Amino acid sequence: MTTKANMALTELAEKGGDADFLREMIQYVAQRMMDMDVESLCAAAYGERSPERQNSRNGFRERLWETRAGSVDLKIPKLRKGSYFPGFLEPRRTAEKALAAVIQGSYIQGVSTRSVDEPVKAMGMSGISKSQVSRLCGEIDERVHAFLDRPLEGDWPYLWIDATYVKSREAGRIVSKAVIIAVAVNTEGVREVLGMASGPSEAEPFWTAFLRSLTRRGLRG
Repeated sequence: MTTKANMALTELAEKGGDADFLREMIQYVAQRMMDMDVESLCAAAYGERSPERQNSRNGFRERLWETRAGSVDLKIPKLRKGSYFPGFLEPRRTAEKALAAVIQGSYIQGVSTRSVDEPVKAMGMSGISKSQVSRLCGEIDERVHAFLDRPLEGDWPYLWIDATYVKSREAGRIVSKAVIIAVAVNTEGVREVLGMASGPSEAEPFWTAFLRSLTRRGLRG
């Protein structure tokens, strides 16, 4: 992805109604990372009966995490034996920046195990296994697609649609892909990213399919 395109996507995702989505995604992923980290420490999933279990959870304590996307409420798991504190809450850690980049990148081309594995390590959670990271990738993709495919309610009198080109890895090589972005403002003055799609080029069928997808989701006004 080019620097210019990356900056534009970051700006869109951190302003307007989409800031709420980004903050919710950071909260969700951070919470799931803690759950998986504790799962590894206990050698068993929450509520699972296993002879290999070494510890168990004992409730949680609430903690407010200040991020670039805003304040995030976290529930830090407590253990029956010993204590647990996630490394990303340590002072001067800026792991949420890498986490936000993963979520923003998944807008365009999905999210890979490798792209999630890097912020996991940056957050000091080396105990999370590759299979857990892979499972988290699927959860991120699912939530991002649900956001991009959500029904569009109300009237949107102002609509901007444009395309840019970004570099993407496909089948082991770097290729240039077209990315269409639709941004709108509703009657309450809230700006949101309504849709995004990627394709090999800005061919007419690609544009037509994207515009029809917006109308199917309820774009009007």
